Amino acid sequence: MEISKTRERNAVFMTVKGRMDAVSSPEFEKEMEELIGQGEKTFIIDLSNLDYISSAGLRSILMTAKKLKTREGKLLLSSLKDVVKEVFEISGFSSIIPIYDSVESAFAEL
Repeated sequence: MEISKTRERNAVFMTVKGRMDAVSSPEFEKEMEELIGQGEKTFIIDLSNLDYISSAGLRSILMTAKKLKTREGKLLLSSLKDVVKEVFEISGFSSIIPIYDSVESAFAEL
């Protein structure tokens, strides 16, 4: 899994590429914990290049969303591939975490 990040329009914009599973999701959690620890509260995560997400990956995203909620922060996901989007819908996560069709529509929400 590859993670890249930039600061754009009062948010941290991240892209996640590859697979988010039991092996790689701790890397995502660590990255998010560091940013939240630095005071970041608003995140837009582009998942257009995420090919696979396991229950461990879902857990990492949920843990991050919960941490942000206690700090009055926001986590917005965008551009999910069909396979990944289906996992979010089946698990019910799509009703917990906002999902946008495009990066621009996620930024427009801010």
